Amino acid sequence: MEELNYFNYFTEVEEYFWRKRGAHVLVSPLDWAIVETWQKAGIPIEAVLKGIDRAFESYERSRRAQSGRGLKSLVYCVDAVLDAAQEAREAAAGRGPAGGATQHADSFSPEIIAGYFEGLIEQLRRAAAQARNSQPELANRFQQTAERLDERRAAFSQAGVGDTEDLERWLTVLEEKLTASITAAAPESVMLETRRELDRVLSPYRRKMTAEQLGLLERQYMQKRLFERFGVPRLSLFYLT
Repeated sequence: MEELNYFNYFTEVEEYFWRKRGAHVLVSPLDWAIVETWQKAGIPIEAVLKGIDRAFESYERSRRAQSGRGLKSLVYCVDAVLDAAQEAREAAAGRGPAGGATQHADSFSPEIIAGYFEGLIEQLRRAAAQARNSQPELANRFQQTAERLDERRAAFSQAGVGDTEDLERWLTVLEEKLTASITAAAPESVMLETRRELDRVLSPYRRKMTAEQLGLLERQYMQKRLFERFGVPRLSLFYLT
């Protein structure tokens, strides 16, 4: 398989799942969080696709499939993907570096990433305006983040993007600060509602996952839903499509 750009990870998984499913299905917040956990765990895209294949093969032999119900969520693929990832690690043990480094975003021009930053800045400023009266401290955090992004964006025209991996680390730091601020500022009622939603979504699958898998998935899901509620964009280059 041709090596994929790191930042096309989600799109490739989504489209492959659609093809296996035989129809476009809505990608749920849970599915998105699952893909994020795979990406953050460094699972190669080849292992993810192999795991999806195996999950579908297993599902087709199940009673659910015989009754005409299709596989609708990536959660059924979690175990198979992790098994495929472990096999890939074992197969790679003792090998030297693979020929040809995986791309990270080196093909993205300063203009493309600058345009991406402009979109982030606009969304953060809108979120700041909406929160200004009710939660001024949180609005200030949104505005400060927008200003930091604007400063970095302005530097692209003079110094270029530079090391995209280092840029991604910087964005991760900004996003972690946003997450902490939003979590601290969110009303208890909002946190409780989101937690209840998460528990409903995960209830059928908890016994199929380890505590570590569940913990990471819960964090990703809560972050995604809180950012959506406050109208704040995710900052990672992972979302640059």
